[in-house]
Amino acid sequence: MAIELYRIDDRLIHGQVVVGWGQPLSVGFIVLVDDEVAASEWEQELYRMGVPPEMDVIFEGVNEAAEQLDEWNADPRPGILLTGDIDTMNRLIELRPEIREVNLGGLHHRADRAACVRYVYLAPEEEGKLKQLASRGVTITARDVPAAPAIPLETLLRREEAG
Repeated sequence: MAIELYRIDDRLIHGQVVVGWGQPLSVGFIVLVDDEVAASEWEQELYRMGVPPEMDVIFEGVNEAAEQLDEWNADPRPGILLTGDIDTMNRLIELRPEIREVNLGGLHHRADRAACVRYVYLAPEEEGKLKQLASRGVTITARDVPAAPAIPLETLLRREEAG
Protein backbone atom coordinates (compact mmCIF):
# COMPACT_ATOMS: atom_id res chain seq x y z
CA MET A 1 0.00 0.00 0.00
CA ALA A 2 2.82 2.38 0.74
CA ILE A 3 2.78 5.71 2.41
CA GLU A 4 -0.67 7.16 1.80
CA LEU A 5 -0.11 10.54 3.43
CA TYR A 6 2.91 12.82 3.81
CA ARG A 7 1.84 15.30 6.48
CA ILE A 8 3.36 18.33 8.20
CA ASP A 9 1.88 18.74 11.66
CA ASP A 10 3.71 20.48 14.48
CA ARG A 11 1.90 18.30 17.02
CA LEU A 12 3.30 15.18 15.30
CA ILE A 13 1.40 12.13 16.62
CA HIS A 14 -1.92 13.01 18.24
CA GLY A 15 -5.57 11.96 18.09
CA GLN A 16 -6.37 13.66 14.80
CA VAL A 17 -3.58 11.75 13.08
CA VAL A 18 -4.21 8.40 14.77
CA VAL A 19 -8.01 8.42 14.70
CA GLY A 20 -8.94 11.08 12.14
CA TRP A 21 -6.55 9.86 9.44
CA GLY A 22 -5.42 6.48 10.72
CA GLN A 23 -8.82 4.83 10.89
CA PRO A 24 -10.21 5.96 7.49
CA LEU A 25 -6.92 5.01 5.77
CA SER A 26 -6.63 1.73 7.76
CA VAL A 27 -3.10 2.77 8.69
CA GLY A 28 -0.75 0.02 9.84
CA PHE A 29 2.22 2.26 10.57
CA ILE A 30 3.24 5.85 11.21
CA VAL A 31 6.71 7.14 10.40
CA LEU A 32 7.71 10.16 12.47
CA VAL A 33 10.64 11.93 10.81
CA ASP A 34 12.43 14.20 13.24
CA ASP A 35 16.15 14.19 13.99
CA GLU A 36 15.69 15.12 17.66
CA VAL A 37 12.86 12.69 18.41
CA ALA A 38 14.76 9.90 16.63
CA ALA A 39 17.59 10.45 19.14
CA SER A 40 15.35 10.54 22.23
CA GLU A 41 13.93 7.30 23.66
CA TRP A 42 11.95 9.33 26.20
CA GLU A 43 10.16 11.37 23.52
CA GLN A 44 9.54 8.25 21.46
CA GLU A 45 7.81 6.60 24.41
CA LEU A 46 5.57 9.64 24.83
CA TYR A 47 4.46 9.44 21.20
CA ARG A 48 3.98 5.66 21.35
CA MET A 49 1.48 6.10 24.18
CA GLY A 50 -0.95 7.81 21.78
CA VAL A 51 -0.95 4.98 19.24
CA PRO A 52 -2.96 1.74 19.44
CA PRO A 53 -0.88 -1.46 19.74
CA GLU A 54 -1.86 -2.69 16.27
CA MET A 55 -0.27 0.40 14.67
CA ASP A 56 3.52 0.46 14.40
CA VAL A 57 5.43 3.68 15.02
CA ILE A 58 8.81 4.23 13.41
CA PHE A 59 11.13 7.07 14.43
CA GLU A 60 13.83 8.19 12.01
CA GLY A 61 15.97 11.20 11.25
CA VAL A 62 15.76 12.74 7.78
CA ASN A 63 18.71 10.90 6.24
CA GLU A 64 17.60 7.54 7.62
CA ALA A 65 14.03 8.15 6.45
CA ALA A 66 15.26 8.86 2.94
CA GLU A 67 17.13 5.55 2.98
CA GLN A 68 14.11 3.60 4.28
CA LEU A 69 11.42 5.13 2.06
CA ASP A 70 11.46 2.32 -0.52
CA GLU A 71 11.02 -0.27 2.23
CA TRP A 72 8.03 1.59 3.70
CA ASN A 73 6.50 2.00 0.26
CA ALA A 74 6.82 -1.78 -0.24
CA ASP A 75 4.95 -2.48 3.02
CA PRO A 76 1.52 -4.01 2.27
CA ARG A 77 -0.06 -1.84 4.97
CA PRO A 78 -0.98 1.82 4.38
CA GLY A 79 1.23 4.29 6.23
CA ILE A 80 1.52 7.95 7.21
CA LEU A 81 4.78 9.88 7.23
CA LEU A 82 4.85 12.90 9.56
CA THR A 83 7.22 15.80 10.02
CA GLY A 84 6.76 18.58 12.53
CA ASP A 85 7.84 21.40 10.24
CA ILE A 86 8.29 22.49 6.65
CA ASP A 87 12.10 22.42 6.83
CA THR A 88 12.17 18.73 7.74
CA MET A 89 9.75 17.77 4.96
CA ASN A 90 11.72 19.94 2.53
CA ARG A 91 14.98 18.18 3.48
CA LEU A 92 13.33 14.80 2.96
CA ILE A 93 11.96 15.81 -0.45
CA GLU A 94 15.40 17.10 -1.49
CA LEU A 95 16.71 13.58 -0.85
CA ARG A 96 13.62 11.84 -2.26
CA PRO A 97 12.12 14.05 -4.99
CA GLU A 98 9.57 11.37 -5.90
CA ILE A 99 7.45 12.61 -2.98
CA ARG A 100 4.84 14.53 -4.95
CA GLU A 101 2.11 15.43 -2.46
CA VAL A 102 2.22 17.01 1.00
CA ASN A 103 -0.60 17.69 3.44
CA LEU A 104 -0.42 20.69 5.78
CA GLY A 105 -2.30 19.39 8.77
CA GLY A 106 -1.35 21.66 11.60
CA LEU A 107 1.07 24.57 11.78
CA HIS A 108 -0.14 26.54 14.73
CA HIS A 109 0.11 30.13 15.91
CA ARG A 110 3.49 31.68 16.68
CA ALA A 111 4.42 35.34 16.92
CA ASP A 112 5.97 35.38 13.42
CA ARG A 113 3.11 33.52 11.70
CA ALA A 114 -0.09 34.79 10.11
CA ALA A 115 -3.33 32.80 9.92
CA CYS A 116 -4.23 31.08 6.64
CA VAL A 117 -6.95 28.81 8.02
CA ARG A 118 -7.72 27.90 11.62
CA TYR A 119 -5.09 25.14 11.70
CA VAL A 120 -2.38 26.61 9.44
CA TYR A 121 -0.35 29.69 10.30
CA LEU A 122 2.67 30.55 8.19
CA ALA A 123 5.66 32.84 8.51
CA PRO A 124 6.90 34.58 5.34
CA GLU A 125 9.96 32.28 5.05
CA GLU A 126 7.69 29.22 5.40
CA GLU A 127 5.49 30.52 2.58
CA GLY A 128 8.59 30.87 0.43
CA LYS A 129 9.70 27.29 1.15
CA LEU A 130 6.24 25.96 0.30
CA LYS A 131 6.23 27.94 -2.95
CA GLN A 132 9.65 26.47 -3.81
CA LEU A 133 8.35 22.95 -3.20
CA ALA A 134 5.32 23.67 -5.37
CA SER A 135 7.56 25.04 -8.14
CA ARG A 136 9.35 21.67 -8.12
CA GLY A 137 6.06 19.88 -8.80
CA VAL A 138 4.98 19.01 -5.26
CA THR A 139 1.24 19.38 -4.71
CA ILE A 140 0.66 21.07 -1.35
CA THR A 141 -2.75 21.21 0.26
CA ALA A 142 -4.08 22.05 3.70
CA ARG A 143 -6.52 19.55 5.16
CA ASP A 144 -7.01 18.79 8.82
CA VAL A 145 -9.13 15.62 8.45
CA PRO A 146 -9.95 13.38 5.47
CA ALA A 147 -13.61 14.49 5.26
CA ALA A 148 -12.60 18.15 4.89
CA PRO A 149 -11.96 19.59 1.43
CA ALA A 150 -8.31 19.97 0.50
CA ILE A 151 -7.27 23.62 0.21
CA PRO A 152 -4.63 24.16 -2.49
CA LEU A 153 -1.54 26.16 -1.54
CA GLU A 154 -2.47 29.00 -3.91
CA THR A 155 -5.86 29.41 -2.19
CA LEU A 156 -4.30 29.12 1.25
CA LEU A 157 -1.84 31.93 0.51
CA ARG A 158 -4.51 34.15 -1.07
CA ARG A 159 -6.60 33.85 2.11
CA GLU A 160 -3.62 34.95 4.12
CA GLU A 161 -2.96 37.94 1.85
CA ALA A 162 -6.63 38.95 2.03
CA GLY A 163 -6.68 38.55 5.83
